[in-house]
Amino acid sequence: MKSSIWTWSIVSWLFACCGVNSQTLSADDAIVMRAGTAKAVITPADDEPLTLVMGVKPSGVTHDIYARALVLNDGQQRLAIVTYDLNCLDVATPILRKLCKDELDIDASRLIILSTHNHAAPIQIVPDNFEYGRWLANRSFELIKEAVAAERGPATVKIGSGNGYFVQSVGHAPVDSEIQVMQVDVDDKPVAVLFNHPTHPLQFSRTEIDTGHPGYAVDEVEQAMPGVFAMYADACGGNQFPDRGLIMYGTKEQMHELGHELADSVIQIVNGPLQDVTGPISSKLEVIPLPLAEPLSYEEAKELAEEGNVPLNIGLVPYPHPDRGTNWIRQLLKHHEENIPFPKRTTDRVCTDDGFLVREYDEPREFPCEYEEVIVTRIGPMAFVSMQGEVCAPIGMRIKDQLRRFGLPMMVFAYMGEHNLYIPTRELVRVDAYQAKVIRIQYASPVGWAPEVEDEMVRGVIQVVRSMFEDVPATQVKSMEEQFESVQ
Repeated sequence: MKSSIWTWSIVSWLFACCGVNSQTLSADDAIVMRAGTAKAVITPADDEPLTLVMGVKPSGVTHDIYARALVLNDGQQRLAIVTYDLNCLDVATPILRKLCKDELDIDASRLIILSTHNHAAPIQIVPDNFEYGRWLANRSFELIKEAVAAERGPATVKIGSGNGYFVQSVGHAPVDSEIQVMQVDVDDKPVAVLFNHPTHPLQFSRTEIDTGHPGYAVDEVEQAMPGVFAMYADACGGNQFPDRGLIMYGTKEQMHELGHELADSVIQIVNGPLQDVTGPISSKLEVIPLPLAEPLSYEEAKELAEEGNVPLNIGLVPYPHPDRGTNWIRQLLKHHEENIPFPKRTTDRVCTDDGFLVREYDEPREFPCEYEEVIVTRIGPMAFVSMQGEVCAPIGMRIKDQLRRFGLPMMVFAYMGEHNLYIPTRELVRVDAYQAKVIRIQYASPVGWAPEVEDEMVRGVIQVVRSMFEDVPATQVKSMEEQFESVQ
């Protein structure tokens, strides 16, 4: 039986021959990777009538929702990947980051918090749900400790990809149908499979707690691969939806059917050739300051408030208050009337637990929510990219195209960490589509996005990737776009 030491020695030699030094690892420095998994039900108790993503109380539970943890340990660094059947983690994120840093020596860059973007689950931005978020943080911490205690080796990490042609896009954009899969083996036997797809989940009910179609795909993958721990997290699907039903909603039969198709695609990928990427772990978290638009004039703001009969003396009201969508108009007027400087970039603001972009917190936080957080993790020769918020598919496609030109194996995720602010494309900003409006109507920003947000998001992520792969010559070569801009 081949060990991961021998496998990684061969991989290291191949990379050296190709001019790629995977973190300068030699045969003498070969590692033994270990892996552990754990999962827990996070469905709220019957006596907790928490508000769901759609702003209603639950009428029942059709399928339990879960948190799942996969821990990889290269002997020097430990990486924790945690997925949730939630819209995103929100309140729990800074609490969990502090617990992991202080007690497990896992810093925020090596704690990858990912979500399925499930809309049939509690949403933490509702103040009445904050306590559930705090409970989630502590339960997640215990879950990670369980996964650490379950570590076994030698483990190998393999990746592959295919396509699931059952998604569609909005915003005059091409469709990204790629499914990416990571398989973790221990003693040459698969023990975990993590997969993604760039789409909103298909739900069958606005009031029933459920997982949406990805949860049923996870169930089916585990049934088809006995002994395997399956995990799903969303890729860059901010402007993509299932090819059936209405937007995110269909019949229960359609949801199950779509889950089956996704599971079948994943199983086909893992049964095909997979690339071994086992190797040392390193990771970096960066905050990319994204550009914002100029504000409307004071006269335009007053006219907007009058036309919309906007209540002006209620301050910022949280979800699901009916006037939440006009918070931004009140903020716009306030900035003009009190001569408050308008934000130029996303880093000029922090996001509160209830989802408001404000100048500062009432009390400082060790882990503030700033946009746009990006974590680039290196596992051997692979780039594992995790981006905060609802990143739209063309942005993810551009990032993946650049990584392919670098010759890097990859997995690319969105919906990382807290608060799913849409990161829109230039076209979505131009037509002022819903994905472009959310920063105002949900996050109370007095200004919207600048058209350059797409380009600067792509550049920012690629810059972090380059800093993690400086030993890979291709990453230091300017792209055609960069060369063109230099000439300009």
